Amino acid sequence: MKYYNVKSYGALCDGVTDDGDAIQKAIDDCHKNGGGTVILEAAGTYYSHSLALKENVELYIQKGATLKASADINSYIRPCSTINDPKTALVGNPVTGKPSFAFIYGYKAHGAVISGEGTIDANCYAFVERKDQYYVTGNFYPRPTTIYIENSNHITVKDVTIKDAPFWTLHPAGCDDVLISKIRILNPLDVANSDGIDPDHCTNVRILGCHVTCADDCICLKNSKGNSEYGRCENIVISDCTLTSTSAAIKIGTEGINDFRNVIVSNCVISNSNRGISIQIRDCGNVENVSFSDIIIETRRFCPDWWGSAEPVAITAFRRDENTTCGSIKNVRFRNITCLGENGVLIHGTENNPIKDISFENLQVTLTKTSKWNCGIYDLRPAIDVGITESENSCIFIKNAENVTIEKSFAKFGDICDSYAHGLYAENVKNLDLIRFTAESADEDTDNIKII
Repeated sequence: MKYYNVKSYGALCDGVTDDGDAIQKAIDDCHKNGGGTVILEAAGTYYSHSLALKENVELYIQKGATLKASADINSYIRPCSTINDPKTALVGNPVTGKPSFAFIYGYKAHGAVISGEGTIDANCYAFVERKDQYYVTGNFYPRPTTIYIENSNHITVKDVTIKDAPFWTLHPAGCDDVLISKIRILNPLDVANSDGIDPDHCTNVRILGCHVTCADDCICLKNSKGNSEYGRCENIVISDCTLTSTSAAIKIGTEGINDFRNVIVSNCVISNSNRGISIQIRDCGNVENVSFSDIIIETRRFCPDWWGSAEPVAITAFRRDENTTCGSIKNVRFRNITCLGENGVLIHGTENNPIKDISFENLQVTLTKTSKWNCGIYDLRPAIDVGITESENSCIFIKNAENVTIEKSFAKFGDICDSYAHGLYAENVKNLDLIRFTAESADEDTDNIKII
């Protein structure tokens, strides 16, 4: 193994001088010589413009060292060259396009590794401005992605801490064999769009032992239009993670022009989140063969600017717009799920596209009011047909579904909100099977189970 110390290439590590040229020269030499490890040694701050990661190069940030992103947007690599152009208004946003800017960018960087117990500081406050007391956003969109690795196989990100992302933090796209292990993502809870980990059109992904705090989705599987040249997102394992999110801690969608298949999520703790687990299909991609097990979820409602209204589990399928045909959701399993929060489990399809083959075993749901925000709503954004819907909140709310089983489970209420209602509400549900299911009502005048 060959080692390349960036200080030998002239990096000053003083937190002021741009060390990007020295770091990039070390990466380029490492790659040219067949691979090895580029070392940012402790202690100090390496201030840097964008970096291009290369095949078989390990970027190793030692404990005590910080790699800090430049505040100059003109120094960033641009995977997508168009931004805020009316002629291509859909290019460069997270629904349809590749990132417009990236701090660390790898393309065909097969075998690349980012490691070490040091820190990557993405310098978010250089790119955002405050909207109100609850969150900040940018004056251009999208802001820089911290790490974007595209069309690269056998990649690893492990042990590092990544903080203060101005936009998505770790975005592998079109990659096969991705290992993300024991990383920390520490983003402020008021910086909009700072997703944690977004595997996009990726296969054979393992996300293990990570801690993520961010203002948007912590872990989100995507099939974006901008990377449509790649295939579906499948064979995903997420395990042993602790997560806090102002949107959804674990999500599939909403960007989904291709299918999501074969996903296992287990042994995770979700706390203080606006939404726990979410499957949001708004495009033509389908979801099937998904398993969630041994997960503790605690939710509270954040301000209304964030999608979600404290649902511990939300499974929804609606058209994004008038040009969209919505995909299907089927064969999703939940086992040993404990939920405590301000809203209940939500399953909501349409009459023409019901959610199918959903099962819960040992599900425990407790509704209790904790925040100052109103209850009595369900958040179905984004969709052309629906939005924020006023409705009584039940521990489990199911509408337009088929083949739903709830077994060895219970639903109850803690501190009551005026809009809390049933333990279970089901409307237009075919083949609803309740096996050893116990449900309370919010008060003695309300049915504990209501089926329409």
